[in-house]
Amino acid sequence: MEKSSDGFVRADQIDLKSLDEQLEKHLNRAWTMEKKKPMDDYYTTTTATATATATAAALSLPSSVKPKQRYDWEIDPSKLIIKSVIARGTFGTVHRGIYDAQDVAVKLLDWGEEGHRTDAEIASLRAAFTQEVSVWHKLDHPNVTKFIGATMGSSGLNVQTENGHIGMPSNICCVIVEYLPGGALKSYLIKNRRKKLAFKVVVQITLDMARGLSYLHSEKIVHRDVKTENMLLDKTRTVKIADFGVARVEASNPNDMTGETGTLGYMAPEVLNGNPYNRKCDVYSFGICVWEIYCCDMPYSNLSFSEVTSAVVCQNLRPEIPRCCPSSLANVMKRCWDANPDKRPEMDEVVSMIEAIDTSKGGGMIPADQQQGCLCFRKYRGP
Repeated sequence: MEKSSDGFVRADQIDLKSLDEQLEKHLNRAWTMEKKKPMDDYYTTTTATATATATAAALSLPSSVKPKQRYDWEIDPSKLIIKSVIARGTFGTVHRGIYDAQDVAVKLLDWGEEGHRTDAEIASLRAAFTQEVSVWHKLDHPNVTKFIGATMGSSGLNVQTENGHIGMPSNICCVIVEYLPGGALKSYLIKNRRKKLAFKVVVQITLDMARGLSYLHSEKIVHRDVKTENMLLDKTRTVKIADFGVARVEASNPNDMTGETGTLGYMAPEVLNGNPYNRKCDVYSFGICVWEIYCCDMPYSNLSFSEVTSAVVCQNLRPEIPRCCPSSLANVMKRCWDANPDKRPEMDEVVSMIEAIDTSKGGGMIPADQQQGCLCFRKYRGP
């Protein structure tokens, strides 16, 4: 990790593609003994993809150079019960679990490949991971998924299965976050695609997201992959921001933050164009999410990657706002996805804008006296 002159911290670059290829190779080998179980489609993430990958890489560090101190984010493996698999992916295997009597999601990682990286590279990754996790561990907000802790190569881990326990290799590590039973916001929107959401629900969901992002920005953290897939719901439908896979502590110099990072359809023009950017890229992505939440639809679903990139950057393409959308919410979208980052509001201002929206009379997709979806959502819609 590097520190700038004004004290802001930025994360080191990590070769995610190479790390992930090796990780998936070893995960496939490690799980050959386990019986396959159905996966829940919603819990495909825990904390940071980059953080988790760095954790796994750090496991290869020779014991002679491993630090002796215990970090405040390290968990006690004896208090952890790892249960059934709920998701598998490129970056690891996610399980249900219990830690210290709390429901948790556990992502297991196994680096294992010897000689792939030098000791210096691994030491650098370990140092970056340690400082990053120290940042995530201190985050505390009702609209941000709670990071509980991690282990870095413990021999005390085992998995409960129908046939007993499976012991884990000593270099296995895990990252633990709170378990959110409501699943991904995107899945919730897909389920409501035909009937749409009540306007009051739309406003509450967007407000939860706005508050979470405002908090992250106040902590100098840029998420960089804001999308409905990375928002999780608890049992009361409260939205919590998850998957800090490409998040970075904001650099004091915008030129230090470049590159196409994020997900097509949500990426700001300056990011798509490879220009320097800052936290305002999250504001743009949030604006796209507001449209998606209101419409329960996918942005640019009929366009290819190259078409979206060119149109967003060169032709100022944005999702079409239905005529039935209340002007108060439409204004939030338009201001957030302005082509000029400097004209986009800060997230704390967005919070105030959404808090001021009147939902007492219903409106939007589902008027108070009507249950079906809006007529704006025919094949051809809009002004």
